[in-house]
Amino acid sequence: MPDIANAENHQWRDAVTAALDWWRDAGVDHAFVDDPQDWLAEARKPREAAPPAPMKPLRELTAERDDSPKVAKVSARADWPQTFEAFAPWWLAEPALAPAGLHRLPPVGAQGADLMILVPMPSADDGDTLLSGRAGRLLDAMLAAFGLDRSRTYIASALPAHVPMPDWHLHKESGLGEVLLHHITLAAPKRLLILGASGISALLGNDPPNLAQSLRAINQEGPPLPALPAWDLESMLQRPALKAGLWSRWLEWTGTETI
Repeated sequence: MPDIANAENHQWRDAVTAALDWWRDAGVDHAFVDDPQDWLAEARKPREAAPPAPMKPLRELTAERDDSPKVAKVSARADWPQTFEAFAPWWLAEPALAPAGLHRLPPVGAQGADLMILVPMPSADDGDTLLSGRAGRLLDAMLAAFGLDRSRTYIASALPAHVPMPDWHLHKESGLGEVLLHHITLAAPKRLLILGASGISALLGNDPPNLAQSLRAINQEGPPLPALPAWDLESMLQRPALKAGLWSRWLEWTGTETI
């Protein structure tokens, strides 16, 4: 219609405007083509991802938190007791050794014992004496099998009080590992049986604690002390088969000697 398709023709302009308005009202306001388009082509292009930042160890992240536990340091080494007799009173009074308000128990036995038995901490059911509860009764049965009794042993704990789920690394930072070595030096036993080696190993700086089973001697302030690490008494109460493993290792450790 050449006579109509003229920019000067008002009817033609009105017809075009009306057509555009109709399509716009129908929601079509862009030009469309029938050729298929790959909309995901850009997304499928391989991108060089930046290497992830290295994760910090959990201990460092905990240390950076403002609400992380504050470690109370043990008093200066010059203030530690220098005699066996003075250790137990200090052990019961030094604030940094255990949280305030917990019931502390002293070690039991004499200096220079044939065997020192070291446990992580007093049992939850102990009374006024270390290992006087259910775990202590198991220990008495074990000592009888070993040909020993409590009169020939020195029984001590790495912590003076029962602490649920202790953080051994925090206790190490407080200086408790050095206190433990000092305690062993003052007690001067002939041998050392560690019942609960994982926690005590971490306290002494052996990481990971699982390597405690390979521990053969304690390098204290004096000559190396023969040591036998084993499971804690609570674990042996729950899994009696562990006692057989300790018995085999005890015979290998002591040979035919009578302690």
